[in-house]
Amino acid sequence: MTAADTKAAGPPVPVPRDPKADGGPLSEQGGNGPLKQKRKRKKGELLPYLLILPAIVAIAAVYLYPLAKTVIMSFQDMGRRELWTGDPAPWVGFDQFTNILGDSEFWWVTFRTVVFMAVCVTLTMGIGLLISLLMRRLSNWVRLVLTFCLIAAWAMPLMVAASIFRFMADSDYGLINTLIAKVVGEDWLGHNWYLDPVQGFGIITLLVVWGAIPFVVVTLYAALTQVPQELEEAASLDGATSFGIFRYVTWPVIKPVFSMVATLSVIWDFNVFGQIWLLRGNKPEPEYETLGLYSYSKAFESTSFSQGTAIALITVLLLSAVAVYYLRQLMKTGEVE
Repeated sequence: MTAADTKAAGPPVPVPRDPKADGGPLSEQGGNGPLKQKRKRKKGELLPYLLILPAIVAIAAVYLYPLAKTVIMSFQDMGRRELWTGDPAPWVGFDQFTNILGDSEFWWVTFRTVVFMAVCVTLTMGIGLLISLLMRRLSNWVRLVLTFCLIAAWAMPLMVAASIFRFMADSDYGLINTLIAKVVGEDWLGHNWYLDPVQGFGIITLLVVWGAIPFVVVTLYAALTQVPQELEEAASLDGATSFGIFRYVTWPVIKPVFSMVATLSVIWDFNVFGQIWLLRGNKPEPEYETLGLYSYSKAFESTSFSQGTAIALITVLLLSAVAVYYLRQLMKTGEVE
């Protein structure tokens, strides 16, 4: 072929494509292929929401409905007569909240609850962190035995654990009095720990911390396994102390998990009910009342159901700030990951 022939040749003729080959408007899909693909994509996006719909309905039935009834009842004056006859309770507006917030006893109970919660959370997180750090230095079989013991304590029913601690603190046959008497003298034999609310709350705190430590230890140890050993070894070679390694290498890694566990502990210990109820023989004295017990006492012992629900609603509002902080920490952790 000469150069003249090449110049004379026209542009290449495009080869027509089969519209059926690329799912075009004349394909076998009936002329609406892209539309069907869009519908399939929408169905795929809705599938996760459809799968969690039963769980949302169950949560709404178990949690939201009682919460809504609590809110409604707190603005009414529900007494024993309305409960038994089914008559509608009269609306009183914010009178229940005004009476509660103006009662000095409520503020003393709130103060007692906050102090008790702070002591329990501090001891739980401190001891749990120390045990989780210790587990990193143990051999595999010792760590396995310790983990088994922690899970066994965690799985123990509350009633069984409360019975054990009640026996240990018994004034006549308690193990605690016997051990103290052998160390400091016989004056501790027959000592009643519950005559003084401070000492009584000490026993209750031991039970709460003992039951909460396994979860804290297991969770924090799982977080510690994510700390790069290379960084710790490099810091040690650079002359950092053990505390320096923990502060600048270990702590930044486990801090998000530690914050979430501490937040959950605040919520749990703020709502402690069963431990106090069982250790005080199902009838706690007023000096041992926390907000949960105070709400129960007003609702069922004084038969002022609306006042009890109002106290419960105030407790929910107090814990809402903690719950918001927990959710923020959870979202931050997800963003980091």
